Amino acid sequence: MSFTHKKRFTLFDYANYTLLIAISIVCLFPILYLILVSLTDKEVYVPFQFHLWPQKLSLDAYTYILSTPSFLTAFKNTVFITLIGTLLNLIFTFTMAYGLTDKQMPFRNAILGMVVLTLVFNPGIIPNYLLVKNLGLLNSYGALIWPALTNAWSLIVVKSFLDSIPPELRESAKMDGCTDIGVFLRIILPLSMPAVAAFTLFFAIAHWNTYFNAVLYLTDTAKWTLQVLVKTMVLDASSNMTGNMAASTDDHVLPQETVRMASVVLAMLPILIVYPFLQKHFAKGVMLGSVKG
Repeated sequence: MSFTHKKRFTLFDYANYTLLIAISIVCLFPILYLILVSLTDKEVYVPFQFHLWPQKLSLDAYTYILSTPSFLTAFKNTVFITLIGTLLNLIFTFTMAYGLTDKQMPFRNAILGMVVLTLVFNPGIIPNYLLVKNLGLLNSYGALIWPALTNAWSLIVVKSFLDSIPPELRESAKMDGCTDIGVFLRIILPLSMPAVAAFTLFFAIAHWNTYFNAVLYLTDTAKWTLQVLVKTMVLDASSNMTGNMAASTDDHVLPQETVRMASVVLAMLPILIVYPFLQKHFAKGVMLGSVKG
């Protein structure tokens, strides 16, 4: 005989849900404002006035932004850095973490100690700049990729995840004639897909949002990343990186604010599109990487 128990909501539950809904609205409001302003037609746009829905919608700001050479160049630069950087991050992080899981690896404890040391102590901006300069990477995409191939936190989390995989699988594969590389590619990597998905998102977001290092290492505006260009457009009123902030289209002048907001929306749109496809594996990968079985 079974009984179905329905949860009784208390006053605390209602207050809790109300607070969470209010916080969600506050968080979503800036995004909603960006989208509405970017879609507002130039004929009805009034600065410093907010409407829940524009009286007239228009894609003129997006059309102008996507036809601007500087924006398209920055977009291509960011896509290139994100794809190559994320791929290299995954390769170096997972291969190094896999090596550190082998207790027979020479100098394993010393290497782990150096990894943890970099987690505790950061050399700072000047030593990093001198390193990039001495490597001849200034004003190149390599300055944003090679110095950040992996990091201590990622290595530790991925190593913890790989440690949770039963070692018997590795031993049985080696008994069947698999090499270490074969074990990694055929056994470890397929079982690590949740962690791969999670760190793909971590690394991709980090590269896509690259701003400070791009400002520090890139002096050629043709190599700027999207975030640097958007910052210049949004905060520097005198900038003409997009040709003219008060853009002309069809003999009418587009408001500066709609062009700026459209650039911000386009900058964050790819991550918003990719995240839902990785969300399931992202949550699973984080949980599995935090527990050693």
